[in-house]
Parts: sequence; C-alpha cells; structure tokens
Amino acid sequence: MSVRIRNIEYYLPEKILDNEQLEKDFPGWSAKKIENKVGIERRHVVGESETALDLAFEASKKVLKDYDKNKIDFLLLSTQSPEYYLPSGACILQDRLGLRTNIGAFDYNLACSGFIYGLALAKSLIESNIASSVLLVNADTYTKHIHPKDKSNRTIFGDGSAATIIEKSESEGILEFSLGTDGSGFKNLIVPNGGLRHRYDINAKEIDDGSGSIRTDNNLYMNGPEIFNFTIKVVPKLVLEVLEKNKISLEDLDYVIFHQANKYILEYLRKKINIPEDRFYLDMRETGNTISATIPIAIKNSLDKGVITSGDKILIVGFGVGYSWGATIIKI
Repeated sequence: MSVRIRNIEYYLPEKILDNEQLEKDFPGWSAKKIENKVGIERRHVVGESETALDLAFEASKKVLKDYDKNKIDFLLLSTQSPEYYLPSGACILQDRLGLRTNIGAFDYNLACSGFIYGLALAKSLIESNIASSVLLVNADTYTKHIHPKDKSNRTIFGDGSAATIIEKSESEGILEFSLGTDGSGFKNLIVPNGGLRHRYDINAKEIDDGSGSIRTDNNLYMNGPEIFNFTIKVVPKLVLEVLEKNKISLEDLDYVIFHQANKYILEYLRKKINIPEDRFYLDMRETGNTISATIPIAIKNSLDKGVITSGDKILIVGFGVGYSWGATIIKI
C-alpha cells in the first residue's frame, strides 16, 4: 500500500501588516532593513475576532471544493492557537465542514515541524487501514501571542492555514521519515503564561530584552541565538539521516523545501548543506513565518509556478518549537 498527497490549498487572513507600518511603530527600524534581514515585506495577520480555527475552516473549504468530502475518514488539526482548551478544534472543524460523523478527528500541538508530523500520522493511519483519505490542516495565529511592542517577533511571524488531502495510492508519494525531539530547549521558544502551570496574569510586568523588543510573560518569547544554534546543529544531521533512510543523494533531489523560518537562517543552512540555490525554496516575502503552514504553502506555490512538477522528488524539512524536528521525501 502506498500513500500520496492529493491536493493542497491555503488561506491567509485579509489584514496586512507591512514593513512600512513596522517602521512607523519602531522608529529607526527601516522597511528595507527588515526585508534585507528576514526576507519579508509583509505578513497577513488575523483580526481581533478571527481565530486559527476560522483560518482552518477557510483553507479546508478550498481544498474540499473539488473533492468528495464524504471520502474523508480522518481529520488532523495541527495548531498551537487552540479555540478552546477543550474540546478539540478538530471536532468543531468536522462539524463546520459537514464531514461524516463516523470519522476520527483530533488536534496535536506542534508548530514548525507540524506538517511533517502530520504527514507521518496520516501515512500511518492509511497504511494501518484505519483511514483511506485524511484531511490534514495546519493553522496558527502566533500574532495573537505577540506583544505589540515586540519588534523582533512582529517582524517575523504571520498568520495562516493550509489544508492537505492525503490518500491511499497505487504509486508511492510519501517516503520514509526522520523525526526528532529535544525537550531540554523548551524554554527558548515559549509562551510562559496562559496554561495550567502559570495562568494568564493581567498584571504581568513588561520585560525589555535590551534590543528594542518588549514583552510580558503572557506573550511569545523567543531566544533567537539559542534557536539559531539548535537549528544549525540539528538540521544538517537531519538531512543526512533522511537521505540515508530513503537511499537517495542530495544530487538526486529535484527540489528542497525547508520550514520558512527567516531568510538568514535558511541561507545559512543552504550553504552549510551545499544545496544549489536554484533547487532551494526561499520565499516568505508576502506571508512571513506562518509556523506549521509554511511548508504546504511552499509546496502549493511551487506547483502553481511550475517550479516542481509531476514525478519530482522533494525533500521537506521542519524544525522549531519543542524542540521538535522532522523530514521526509515526497514524490509529486
């Protein structure tokens, strides 16, 4: 039995935060400097009453438009921006989409590796005959976690959602996986307050990191240097491992898509791993870092532009919060 990606669609909220607005909010932080450093001109952000589940619904509607939704027999929702602590957003999404009730559905809490893990889950469900067609949805609204005075994180992150249909196939489309976890670094990318360990604090004090970014413990905290060190340590090894598992060389790949973290990290990794520039996806100019949706958005855009076509072998790599990382090879 084989498994393949049938289709991908994505949805971005209408509201835009561009570099010119950030320049106004942070005098001395020029629009051009932002673009040169992180490779982003603008990012889509949700409105006050808009949630990740709303984005998930819109992306799912798009991917199901020309697909018989009654074929879907499992729904996976990857998000770190849940509608509620409980119930699972996947259950609510099943109802909003009008999917059958005799299907499985659950959320899982992963970020930048969330698409890779979702593909692994979907493939396992299909190969074990639990499902034949899986709807995988990746949706996050990190901007809701970011302090309005946080210059660094407001520059990088955008909101968005992607929906992917994975199904049983006669031809192999999703190959072997390499996955990894190191929870010792969990404090380096975290929202400290808001869960049951440390509840949301309406009196939380502002923290100035000394570089022009301000937050509280109710907001997203990212230790940039530590995240960079983690990434350059883990990702090259991950690439070698997944290539070995699939008995394929870097030269045999048609294209490489990494999680779109930021321009600086991606360029560093590309050069370190010796990936040719013309076979490496780097484009977050209009979206920013959309967390677990960056890879499916990149695949969809690459298909639409004809950069990748039927029969191509694509290496996809995700890494980030957790720490968590994963990679696989897909055949288009």
